[in-house]
Amino acid sequence: MNISDEFDTITAISTPFGTGGVGVIRISGEKAFEIIKKIFTNPDFEPRKFNHGWIVDGEKKIDEVIVLPFFAPNSYTGEDIIEIQCHGGVNVTKNILELVLKNGARMAEKGEFTKRAFLNKRMDLSQAEAVADIIHSKTKEFAKVSTKNLSGVLKEKINDIRNEIFIVLSKITAGIDFPEDVKEPEYDYLIETFEKIISNIDSVLSDANTSNILRQGVSVAIAGKPNVGKSSLFNSLLSLDRAIVTDIAGTTRDVLKETLDLGIPVTLIDTAGIHGVNEKENKVEAIGVEYSKQSLNEADLILFVYDASQGVNEEDKKILELIKDKNYVTIANKSDLTKERKPDAVYISALTGEGINELKQLLTSKVCEVEPENLEFVTNSRQQVCLNRARASLDQALMAAQIHELQDLISIDVKASILALDELTGELITDEVLDNVFEHFCIGK
Repeated sequence: MNISDEFDTITAISTPFGTGGVGVIRISGEKAFEIIKKIFTNPDFEPRKFNHGWIVDGEKKIDEVIVLPFFAPNSYTGEDIIEIQCHGGVNVTKNILELVLKNGARMAEKGEFTKRAFLNKRMDLSQAEAVADIIHSKTKEFAKVSTKNLSGVLKEKINDIRNEIFIVLSKITAGIDFPEDVKEPEYDYLIETFEKIISNIDSVLSDANTSNILRQGVSVAIAGKPNVGKSSLFNSLLSLDRAIVTDIAGTTRDVLKETLDLGIPVTLIDTAGIHGVNEKENKVEAIGVEYSKQSLNEADLILFVYDASQGVNEEDKKILELIKDKNYVTIANKSDLTKERKPDAVYISALTGEGINELKQLLTSKVCEVEPENLEFVTNSRQQVCLNRARASLDQALMAAQIHELQDLISIDVKASILALDELTGELITDEVLDNVFEHFCIGK
């Protein structure tokens, strides 16, 4: 984007492209009200009131609409904003958008509305990233915890840590600059304070793995020999008949994938039964078995399924040998056909539904260190890098304090930790990082 374009008046369709009940066209910038007055029949706007009328192109009526005015700085972007709520549909929203462009606006880039909100201090960078997380969330739990970030929970936590570091830096700086009036802080104080701040950073980073899983999801492959109920389990977990189920061994020849919401996004994979097969006699089935083995190698977690009514036989043991170094759970299916219960297996019946809910809870606990609903906030990889850099700088400062290094040298690492946190919140940011953050947004947000 050219510097001259940075604060042009921008516009975009803010609702999904396609047929719907309502469409929204958003305009933001100093010409927003000027533009709407050219194309709207009732442009007498007041704060906190919407206007009803027609969007017109000269004498031609385009659509009957409601227009919501937002006066700067009390708007999403901090600029004057107009939102046109029209009838949903591809053509009507497109026609109004073209009319707005013709009258002085330019097309918004990806995430440009939220970028302006950040640049105009309506939110910090962690809150802006939360907007993208909410839009792209794959599960309702991730959407809920992302809303906590949007409300400023992570921002406040980082600011608290930054303030603690700043207080230490101020005392060190005062002692260096005004040695006759202010004593340098005691090294015991520095050591204790650095340790406390590092602990606080570790607390924020402690849920990083769960944050990444909530955002990216995990893959779970169902494995076992033919006819043990893998596809039945696949259907039961999804609560739909996605895979073909018959009494004939080897029904599944290909790998099936579906997304399952367990509070975390799970890609559930139904594989072909793994067994010895003659490629010359049945080439298709042999290919399916190879695909199954590949899926097991790539999966984050494997559900090894065997027939509880028959017990573990030699074919089952060969599969267990294949996955012995993987993260797996042993599932004893067809529990309704036997009373036997072994402690090293989860007993279920894909037919009756026995144990399915318990299995879903187990899956969540296997891949998440913290229950999603118990998370105070989430962090992304960029934020985690900034936190780790801040922690590394404080580690250096701590080691220097422990050997009573000169405090002006210690202050260098303390300043570096503050800069790392400023990059996290966006107080200090490069154009490259900023563009990368908003590249992941949709146009219109």
